[in-house]
Amino acid sequence: MPSSGRHYDAVIVGARCAGAATAMLLARKGLRVLLLDRGTYGSETLSTHALMRGAVLQLARWGLVPRLLAAGTPPIRSTSFHYGADELRIAVKPGDGVDALFAPRRSVLDAILVDAAVEAGAELRHGETVLGLVQEGARVTGAISLDAQGRRRESSADLVIGADGVGSTVARLAGAPMLREARHATATAFGYWSGVGTEGYHWHYVPGAGVGAIPTNAGLHCVFVSVPPETYRTTLRGAPMAGFEALLRAVSPALAERVGHGSRAGAISVFAGRRGFFRRPAGPGWALVGDAGYFKDPLTAHGITDALRDAELLADAVTAGTEAAFAAYGAARDALSMPLFEATDAIASFEWDLATLQDLHKALNQAMKQEVAHMLAGGGAPVQEAA
Repeated sequence: MPSSGRHYDAVIVGARCAGAATAMLLARKGLRVLLLDRGTYGSETLSTHALMRGAVLQLARWGLVPRLLAAGTPPIRSTSFHYGADELRIAVKPGDGVDALFAPRRSVLDAILVDAAVEAGAELRHGETVLGLVQEGARVTGAISLDAQGRRRESSADLVIGADGVGSTVARLAGAPMLREARHATATAFGYWSGVGTEGYHWHYVPGAGVGAIPTNAGLHCVFVSVPPETYRTTLRGAPMAGFEALLRAVSPALAERVGHGSRAGAISVFAGRRGFFRRPAGPGWALVGDAGYFKDPLTAHGITDALRDAELLADAVTAGTEAAFAAYGAARDALSMPLFEATDAIASFEWDLATLQDLHKALNQAMKQEVAHMLAGGGAPVQEAA
C-alpha cells in the first residue's frame, strides 16, 4: 500500500468546522498536520448556522471575523425569544472583542477555517475517505484512506483525530465507548428564503413546537421548524413542505406571513433527529472533536460553538502531549458541555410549558456565560492581524 512518505504529528479526519479549526491551531503551533475530508471544498452541510458568543470570541482571537464580514455575513446584534405572543428581545452586549454574532453558511465558515489551516502549513486532501486505522498493539499509529482516484494510502501519525461527525468512522474503528446518551431528539425541517426582512435571531415557541429565522449570507434567512418525533411522523414525513408551512403558521403567523411574501431558494431539508451523546474523547493514539465526540440536539443551535471551543481545548492537549493533558481535555469538554446538554435535552422533550421553557433558557444562558468565562480565563490563542 502506498505511503505518504511523511510522518505527521496529527492526521485529522474531517475538514468541517471542528477539524479545520483543530488543524489550523495545531499548524500555527508548528505541528505537521494532514487534514482529510471525503467531501469537496466549500460544500454545504446540515447546520443551524448560528454562532453564539463563545464561537465569535474564538474567531475574533484567530483573526477570522474580517473574513466572515468580507463574505457578506450579516452582523447580528440582537436575539428575540417569542414565548407565544410575548417577546423578549436581548441586545448583544459588546465586549471581549465581540460586538455582534454571526450565522454564516457552512460553505463560508468551513472554507474560511480550511483556508486558515492551509495558510498555517497544514496539508489538505479533499475527496479522501478513511477506511481504516493503522495500529501497533492497542495504539493507533496512522490512517488508511482511499483518494479520489481510488488509490489506497497509508498516513503515519502520532495522533489520529476524528472530526468526522456523529457517525464518526474514527470513533467506530478506535472503539470509542459511548459514555452517555440523551433521552430525547427533535425533528427539524429548514429552508432558505430571501425577503424575510427580520433582523437578529428570532426563536418562536408554543407548547409542542419551535420555529425560528436566522439571517445568513446572500440576503437569505434560514427558517426552521422543530418538533417532537410524533409530530414529524404525522405532519412532516411524506409532505414536508405542506407540513412545514402548517407548523410555521401555527407557531408564528407573523413569521409565516413574512416567509410567504419572500422567495424560497431551493428545497427544504428535513432532519429526522438523533439523540445526543458523549463518547470517550481520547485513547492511545486517537482523539475525537466536534460532533464525533459530543453531540446534542440542534434545537438550541450551539453545535458550532461547541466545535470551535473543543478544537482549542484539544489543540492545547495535543501540544502538551501527555496523558494528563488529554484527560484534562475530556474533563473540560464534559464540564462545559453537561449543563448545555441537560438543558437542551429537557427542551427537546417538549414536556414544558412556556414558563418552564424560560427557566430552561436561563439555564442555557448561564452555561454559555460559564463557557465564555472559561475561554477568557484560559487566554486562548492571541488575536491575529485582520486578513
